[in-house]
Amino acid sequence: MNIVVAGATGFIGHALIPRLVREGHSVVALTRNPASARDHMEREVVLESWDAASLGTWSDRLAGADAVINLAGESSGSKLWTPAQKRKMLRSRLDATSAIVESMRRSGKKPALLINASAVGYYGNVPEGDVTEDHPPGAGFLANLCVQWENEAKRAEELGIRVALLRMGLVLGEKGGALARMVLPFKLLAGGTLGSGRQWVPWIHRDDVVGAMLHILRTPALGGPLNVTAPSPARMSEFSRELGRALHRPSWTRVPEPVLRALLGEMSTIVLTGQRVIPTRLMSSAYHFSHPSLSAALESVLA
Repeated sequence: MNIVVAGATGFIGHALIPRLVREGHSVVALTRNPASARDHMEREVVLESWDAASLGTWSDRLAGADAVINLAGESSGSKLWTPAQKRKMLRSRLDATSAIVESMRRSGKKPALLINASAVGYYGNVPEGDVTEDHPPGAGFLANLCVQWENEAKRAEELGIRVALLRMGLVLGEKGGALARMVLPFKLLAGGTLGSGRQWVPWIHRDDVVGAMLHILRTPALGGPLNVTAPSPARMSEFSRELGRALHRPSWTRVPEPVLRALLGEMSTIVLTGQRVIPTRLMSSAYHFSHPSLSAALESVLA
């Protein structure tokens, strides 16, 4: 297939692009800095400059593409959620997605598929019970952000384009992502549970995020919201215990909720709340998870 990837140089893009190339797809990567991206991008990949906000010459690349994968957006866990940072998180997602959809609208030959990133934050805090794709959206900043993000992507459906919305959990992978920040306290022998430990952690190995995207490319019936999480979510206490085991470090401390709220402010909701998210639609479509077990997934990343 001819595939255009936005956000190609991020944590997930670094794993996705090589896999697409190995499988024989032609890839155009949209990036703010093509010269810098060239140093660590496969030579077969075509690099196209964009500002992730407005139309440009990159828009021509969508004409005749089979699929567009949009991973663009400011990280939700890299900086404290000041009003300015929250605006940046929201605008980076909405502006990039809006530009992509508008480019599709103007394209003579429209792509057949838009795979658009989203997150399990869509559901808000759900302390108990399974959360499938039919669960309603929750409350709070992250939930509202995800709702607006998905609504922007769904505008492509008006053009007859299949839209898949990837509600991703905590992505486990090497050299980046939230796991890199969680590992440090354990290496300093200060690792342990965050908050009560009862909150759910819907997680997924980065290989399975990529695998799910490839599965969607090959499965025309898959569209709409898709929970991209492993089938075995864990409570925070279990996650911390397994992380310590994978690092061969103790998991003995507990950081109380008031301390996390004082340190992180509103951003603490990322670790203090959760949902028992089940990837119902992926499982029913016969997707085979490469890393269904938390312990094995962490060992594969941290070994």
